[in-house]
Amino acid sequence: MSTVPIVTLNNGVKLPAIGLGCWSGTTPEEQAKSEPWILTALQNGYRHLDTAYGYGTEKYVGNAIRSSGIPREEIFVTTKLPSNHHARVAESLEESLKRAGLDYFDLYLMHWPMAFHYRPDGYKRPDGKPDLDEETTFSKTWADMEKLVGTGKVRAIGISNFSIQNLEILLKDAKIVPAMNQVELHPLLRQEDLVQYCKGKGIMLTAYSPTGYAQVREHPVVVKIAEKHKASPAQIALAWHVQRGYAACPKSTNSERQKENINLPTLDAEDIEKLNSIDENRHLCNYGPGPLVSGWTYEQLGWTPPKV
Repeated sequence: MSTVPIVTLNNGVKLPAIGLGCWSGTTPEEQAKSEPWILTALQNGYRHLDTAYGYGTEKYVGNAIRSSGIPREEIFVTTKLPSNHHARVAESLEESLKRAGLDYFDLYLMHWPMAFHYRPDGYKRPDGKPDLDEETTFSKTWADMEKLVGTGKVRAIGISNFSIQNLEILLKDAKIVPAMNQVELHPLLRQEDLVQYCKGKGIMLTAYSPTGYAQVREHPVVVKIAEKHKASPAQIALAWHVQRGYAACPKSTNSERQKENINLPTLDAEDIEKLNSIDENRHLCNYGPGPLVSGWTYEQLGWTPPKV
């Protein structure tokens, strides 16, 4: 078993390849329960925390950091700009910093390419449909994010849920190449084209939902490799990501599983080949009822539609 490697962003900023996903449900009560297990993760050796404005856990990430006694500069913290704040980037960042009680974030991501009109009470209209803002393109939002660089409030900026199609559009006008693209990645959604494209552009990837739910963890190929290495299926999936050369942020509230997730086996070439072979190009995350994802079609996102 090996320790977590360090990966380097295109501006020289470094981060541990395994972080802790800090999503904790949709209610304030569920979100408040995150603080103890975030603190436990820090005590277990995690130094990379992944939150978002939309997760409602920025406050608890900040609290856990302060409670840990670990110097702030030793912990890499990511948060994300929500879709209904695309036209108010600077203000939203200030709100996130205030919520977390931090002076800066290490990485600030645009959470989704689509924009919604700003509503303090959420992003949906009274009829329950997303209130799409067609005027505020992701390129405009990126230009506003670029203005944050050099303020001391972010060390790097990036995007999330961007396909090659939308990265091509973004990069036409971008003055700063995104440091990171956080996307759903796991052995059933290998996205080799996107991985190679980002590598070629100097954009680091972070995998969310990196162990792929039960569909991956209970897959016979994954289980067999786990038995071979005397490891858990989650450890096998995470080792696969790390050996592909990018970061991954699994969520775990359990102390023992947290420890497992930063103590990974080294897979051999045959293991990697077998894991690559189970790819179905299939999103497993629940993005809500189709055919739209937050008001956008799969075609607009540049994603492969889900299998019926």
